[in-house]
Amino acid sequence: MELDLAGKRALVSGSTQGIGYAIAETLLQEGATVILNGRSQNRVDAAVERLRTAVAGAGVTGIAADFADPAQVDRLLGSLGEVDILVNNVGVFDVKEFGDITDDEWHRYFDINVMSGVQLSRRLLGRMLEVGWGRVVFVASESGVNVPGDMIHYGVTKAAMLALGNGLAKLTRGTGVTVNTVLGGPTYSDGVAQAVTQIADAQNMSLEDLKSAIAAGNRTSLLERFLEPREIADLVAYLASPRSSATNGAALRADGGTLTAIL
Repeated sequence: MELDLAGKRALVSGSTQGIGYAIAETLLQEGATVILNGRSQNRVDAAVERLRTAVAGAGVTGIAADFADPAQVDRLLGSLGEVDILVNNVGVFDVKEFGDITDDEWHRYFDINVMSGVQLSRRLLGRMLEVGWGRVVFVASESGVNVPGDMIHYGVTKAAMLALGNGLAKLTRGTGVTVNTVLGGPTYSDGVAQAVTQIADAQNMSLEDLKSAIAAGNRTSLLERFLEPREIADLVAYLASPRSSATNGAALRADGGTLTAIL
């Protein structure tokens, strides 16, 4: 299926690795031009070069900004220009006991996982509505519906992303602009891969054996494996395209069936 993305300009937040990088690569392969974002200029520059090598003729640039730093956010917002597609992907996560999560950590999670989407949408949605076309996609998580007891701060911010996307979609009534949210499942992103590798080394297990054991422990998963970042990216690319014009205000699952026993 041709996604008709030639001539569209996209911003993908948090896109120097993992799911965000896969989304950027997929959009470039479909003909869009893409602005990458990461916390450091070195990471952004390296990701831009990798994509230029991977995708012939890729129209890709990058802007470094840490969404935990208001000054860097202001600089990013002031340098964006016109954007047709906004993918709110940036996020942080970790495993931590609820009683050990400090107020500062809660604020950091909301600044990065939620306020990034607020700030970028506030900056870009108005023009999309003016010209009558645009796409906003939030990359949330099944953890926003089935909040993990050892990642409550993460789950709460992902639930907030769902609410934000739902509310923003109501502002697009009667236009060619859509706002949708993707509920991703456990994905073997760079961050997850690093954590799994460290655990495998510590437990003297093979990486594949540990991955299989983790997948088997997720009793609600129908895939019984980690998702690959590209599997999330393919759905995001569709939602970012003109082909998805009838899908608006939706929360779509790419969770490997993890939520089947819950919803």
